[in-house]
Amino acid sequence: MVTISIVRFFKGCRIFFRCSFRYGFVLAVCLILSACDEPKKQDSLQQVLDTGILRVGTIYGLTTYYNGPNGPEGFEYELAAGFADYLGVKLEIFPYYTVNELFPQLNNAHFDVIAAGINVSPERYSQFRFGPAYQNVSQKLVFKQGDVRPRELEDLTGNFMVVAGSGHSETLRNYKAQHPDLSWQETNDKDSEELLEAVLADELDYTVVDSNILALMRRRYPELSIGFSLSQSQGIAWATSKKGDDALRAALIEYFGKIHQNGTLAALEDKHFGHVRQFNYVDTRDFIRSATEKLPQYQPLFEQYANELDWRLLAALSYQESHWNPRAKSVTGVRGLMMLTLNTAKDLGVTSRLDPEQSIRGGSRYLATLLTRIPDRIPHPDRLWFSLAAYNVGLGHLEDARVLTERQGGNPDMWVDVKKRLPQLRQKRYYKTTRYGYARGNEAVIYVDNIRRYYDTLVWLKEQQPELMPIELQEEQNDVQVGDVSNNDETDNNSNQRTSTPDAAKIDGTKSEPIEGKVAETAPDEGKADKNGAIKGKAADTPEAEKQMNSNAPPNESADLQQGESNQGL
Repeated sequence: MVTISIVRFFKGCRIFFRCSFRYGFVLAVCLILSACDEPKKQDSLQQVLDTGILRVGTIYGLTTYYNGPNGPEGFEYELAAGFADYLGVKLEIFPYYTVNELFPQLNNAHFDVIAAGINVSPERYSQFRFGPAYQNVSQKLVFKQGDVRPRELEDLTGNFMVVAGSGHSETLRNYKAQHPDLSWQETNDKDSEELLEAVLADELDYTVVDSNILALMRRRYPELSIGFSLSQSQGIAWATSKKGDDALRAALIEYFGKIHQNGTLAALEDKHFGHVRQFNYVDTRDFIRSATEKLPQYQPLFEQYANELDWRLLAALSYQESHWNPRAKSVTGVRGLMMLTLNTAKDLGVTSRLDPEQSIRGGSRYLATLLTRIPDRIPHPDRLWFSLAAYNVGLGHLEDARVLTERQGGNPDMWVDVKKRLPQLRQKRYYKTTRYGYARGNEAVIYVDNIRRYYDTLVWLKEQQPELMPIELQEEQNDVQVGDVSNNDETDNNSNQRTSTPDAAKIDGTKSEPIEGKVAETAPDEGKADKNGAIKGKAADTPEAEKQMNSNAPPNESADLQQGESNQGL
């Protein structure tokens, strides 16, 4: 548990976090390493342990550190909190606005380590010590969609600006010798995210950002386009001062090695970047437009029936299913805003799947029931991702993927591991060994990633557009007029209808108990948990039948107009 005490809040302020973990092995390793250094050098790790405080310099940003609705957030922040836990000390954060401000403070011993997504360039490597690279990024030349695309440095004839002291400015200086006409401006007043916004506002023609930042920003601003890559993949790592000994760096190596081996690093990377690896310009643009034009009509219902869920997540799920079309229909017969099967709708008490209120109420209850079928030992947010996958592919096939994950040495309770095995359910050599057989598991992965992207965008839109703030519902919800509602669900008699999702547990309120143990190889009883806490369901007997069950196909990803770079972990 991390407790926070904010002392001051401005540039370079100190923010405290209390952490506690063991560090015995690391201390032993670092003491041995420090003994090999010059005796006059300061013991960098011992000072941290003696004071009980790890001082970390970082910068504000989506990929580093920011204050979210529930407190500090960001990829770098979570890594730093984990390192402090590992050492058993408090975390003290010093957030700045640009990387250029961090290095002098590190040299002056204002903090112990920089955790700010820094590229390990030759120039920086000669001045500072770096821990292991934990993520790879490349530098992207960005312009606005609709402008002439630059394909090489010679095409950069407009207003071009980058952050001063950044790895981008260093890269451009290195290119200057071969391209003497290359010119650009540098600024200490804006960060990379602000420069991207300046490109959108036509204040700049070009800027350069790291691929991981761009991947997140394009979900907000799909008009950001990639001209070309300024660099190949580069490692990012934490920096320590060369004035002290190598003990703190040794602790960093041990820490990152541990979280890489136990899957924590992969889980964090997937949490922050796993759902934004693929970019679809048309889909992103259309979603933002629909969130403004269509969502307000149904928002009161999403809020009313979300219960303990975030209404924006429920809305994101609905968009993935139907694009907020209350009369949506698949070839297999699922219908409505939440695309319920006929049998599932009956189990949920839904008499008309075309009624937006009934559909949203039923879909919310169905998702909540799926959540109860996931073992309680699986933590958030993985438990939620498992539930969304089950909404699409069914609990039985999800269980098969977890079994495959365990067989292959992965962690069946971690979404980042299971999502790698879900596509294997399409391959005969894998699905013939499973309980429930063939499934289009790759679609479930895309399905969950899409919902996560839509949800993130809705959270951001709420900050930008007050009209997407929670709406006070009327006491009599019947007074709210939404959509074109038919009292009779005409498709309930459709001969091509999809049968009830066979893997779904019955809506009986039964809850799986979290029992320690491995994933079950079989699932004997539908809708119950076995002694190992595994989830179960009843699946189709043949691949053909399963094809009829899977109708929640995600939007076509082939419409990409600009393909972003995937983020790579260790």
